[in-house]
Amino acid sequence: MYLFPRIEPAMRLTRYTDYSIRTLIYLAARPDRLSSISEIATAYGISQNHLMKVVHELGKAGYVETLRGRTGGVRLARPPETITIGEVVRRMEDGFDLVDCPSCPINGACGVQGVLAEATRAFLAVLDRRTLASVTGGPNGLRAVLAALKTPRTLAAASGCEREAVPDDVAG
Repeated sequence: MYLFPRIEPAMRLTRYTDYSIRTLIYLAARPDRLSSISEIATAYGISQNHLMKVVHELGKAGYVETLRGRTGGVRLARPPETITIGEVVRRMEDGFDLVDCPSCPINGACGVQGVLAEATRAFLAVLDRRTLASVTGGPNGLRAVLAALKTPRTLAAASGCEREAVPDDVAG
């Protein structure tokens, strides 16, 4: 008997992937203009330095394009309908080893590795069915929320995405 209800464990993504997805969602919700890294970081209450690394990698992957200069910023490089959440997660995650099977003394005799591989494939299959456009909520969803905000920081509080500040050398 448990004193508290059991919570099903969830697969965890790194902060790097989390910030990547959030950045892409933010940009998809504002297709008509350039956004600054500072603006996105402020909206979500996350480290600007960490977000610069994320945006750089998103650019290398072809998801965003950056324009330098006083009137520069960042925007999606591809239509949001063509970017699946699964492809972003695969690109940004370092790996999907849920447990350290190779160093385990029963590796090879245990069936857990195959079960976890199957679960990972199912997880990614669900993410592959969702595009960036499908998670932004369309014109009446996230775009409307962003347009109605008076200050970018309100987005983090309103969406429940606000998190405790993490020093740049720890984030990731």
